[in-house]
Amino acid sequence: MNQIVEACQRFYLEDLQVGQRFTSDCCHMNEDRIKAFAAEFDPQPFHLDHAASRTTVFGGLAASGWHTAAVAMRLLVTGGLPLAHGIIGLGCELEWAKPTRPGDTLRVETEVLEVLPSRSKPNQGVVRVRSTTFNQDGESVQVFKGKVLGFRRQAT
Repeated sequence: MNQIVEACQRFYLEDLQVGQRFTSDCCHMNEDRIKAFAAEFDPQPFHLDHAASRTTVFGGLAASGWHTAAVAMRLLVTGGLPLAHGIIGLGCELEWAKPTRPGDTLRVETEVLEVLPSRSKPNQGVVRVRSTTFNQDGESVQVFKGKVLGFRRQAT
């Protein structure tokens, strides 16, 4: 069940169920932004220089995995995982399945894997999710499996 989310709709712990899915908007990755991010945060040749990148394992210019993760976070925050009170991470496993390239258009699909109300904090719980970032060809470029904090509308 893919969830169509209104711009202002936010989900509380009691609204979430295992198997529920959310899909983000899209973000186009252009070469200038890839290079700018890399220059500031991950200045390696395969993120900055076409000629140098061709001789690496990537075989061409690739966005930093951290850039892909940052874009995925933005897509999640703006509707791809519309949690009330924001997305507060409690830990994760992050995998980069293939490089993000200039010209790619990314989107994130998130599935709720588990909803665990807290026994000690009645106003919150833990939500386990899998968020997969896809390019325009439907290829997975990143998989985030994590735990995020979920809040109830009211303490029980």
